[in-house]
Amino acid sequence: MSSAIVTVGISGNGSEEVKAHLKDIPKLFLNNRPNSFAASIITRLSLTEVSIKSNAVEPQRKEGLVVHTITVEEDMVNGGGNIHGGCSAFLIDICSTASIMALKISQGLTTLDVSQSLNIVYHAPAAIGESLRIVNTTMTVGRRVASARTEIWSETHHRLVASGVHIKMEPSPTKL
Repeated sequence: MSSAIVTVGISGNGSEEVKAHLKDIPKLFLNNRPNSFAASIITRLSLTEVSIKSNAVEPQRKEGLVVHTITVEEDMVNGGGNIHGGCSAFLIDICSTASIMALKISQGLTTLDVSQSLNIVYHAPAAIGESLRIVNTTMTVGRRVASARTEIWSETHHRLVASGVHIKMEPSPTKL
């Protein structure tokens, strides 16, 4: 299957290579472990946009923009029937990583990073059946540290559900 077919329906100016790489979210994050944490949620994420653009404040700097969508389902909610804070954190972690990967791939980099910190603000509930749009934009992408900001929007109620800043770093070498 060619990357042009794989990326049909994904908007944005990201290259076909970048879109094709990010399209298979389960392959990127489950590493052939179908029973990994929140695998059912990862498989339902839909990639809708990949763009590489100039930063509005500093036009000489590029930033990655990646947008995902998902519908809130039973395995994502707390006892009150609204998206669990831990699920929001998980979505911010996974989706912000995709924006960092998009920018790195567009720059010819292939390093994988690990989370250093994740700061989240919860703004409003999202109930079962609500459609969410997860907008992720890189802030900085350097050799050792990268950061991205994420906003989870309810497309159903047109309100911000959660926002976060994710900082990632190059992992330390494995000690034997």
